[in-house]
Amino acid sequence: MSASHPPTIIVVHPKERKSKCTVQTLRTHEDFIFWKYPRKEPEKLIHYVRLGMGGPQISPADAASGLLVLDGTWRLAEKMEPAFEELPVRSLPTWETAYPRVSKQFDDPSAGLATIEAIFIAYHLMGYETAGLLDGYYWAEEFLEKNRDQLI
Repeated sequence: MSASHPPTIIVVHPKERKSKCTVQTLRTHEDFIFWKYPRKEPEKLIHYVRLGMGGPQISPADAASGLLVLDGTWRLAEKMEPAFEELPVRSLPTWETAYPRVSKQFDDPSAGLATIEAIFIAYHLMGYETAGLLDGYYWAEEFLEKNRDQLI
């Protein structure tokens, strides 16, 4: 993978467990920058959009922008949102997750996606290259199969 767009910034909550983190393999890709929350470098966030809920759907119109993604459980990501509220929010359409999650404490949102799935969808809809994004994820084929109609 080599980017023709600004690097994607993934802000990881310190309580996010590495064993559950779906974006760990992206740490070796030059197209991704990882920040540990609450790190924030506003000067590097110019022309970025943030994946979230409630904004317009991400599209090729956002292709010139960089992508910022909050990585943590749903509850942790929600707590990080205010720190990046100045960034325009872009949402995703409904896709089906293949991530085998089971929470013993909370119900996951019905349209909940693993972070890597959300990044893949955003890249696909923005027109970014997706080859290699899902490498190393044992459920990648299942995710692509469940959502094949969306990939057309």
